[in-house]
Amino acid sequence: MLKLESMTSHRLDLEAAEPERRRPLVLLAEDEVEMRGLISRTLRKENCDILEARDGSQLIRLLITHVLVPRGGREPVDLIISDIRMPGANGLDVLAALRRQDAVTPVILITAFGDPDTQLEAYRQGAVMVLNKPFEMEDLRVVVRSIVEPTF
Repeated sequence: MLKLESMTSHRLDLEAAEPERRRPLVLLAEDEVEMRGLISRTLRKENCDILEARDGSQLIRLLITHVLVPRGGREPVDLIISDIRMPGANGLDVLAALRRQDAVTPVILITAFGDPDTQLEAYRQGAVMVLNKPFEMEDLRVVVRSIVEPTF
């Protein structure tokens, strides 16, 4: 009986020693307020923290401070979701710039202009997924889970 209690106590100590997992951090760039809000709410339900950019210029600033030159103990971005066409920057250009800087953060691009040439170029530049608007939030959830869950 004493032996069993000792083993149980030891197991509980090991469980208590496990580090707390942090929530995945997603950088979301979408110029349409309603779409950005919908995606943010969807991903928060998936236990993600969200950095929001309302246009391409804000996306570039957040990329510099959270992806390319993280400083001050900022959490690393685990996933970038960006509209392709936004004021201030084109999502494909941003993706190309990330890859030139050897940034390996996964990128999902979303677009209302999902022609085959745009999609091909997005994949060629390293996008993990291109979603054409309108898309089902469940499709986004599945892709996001497959990207961030293996790391957490």
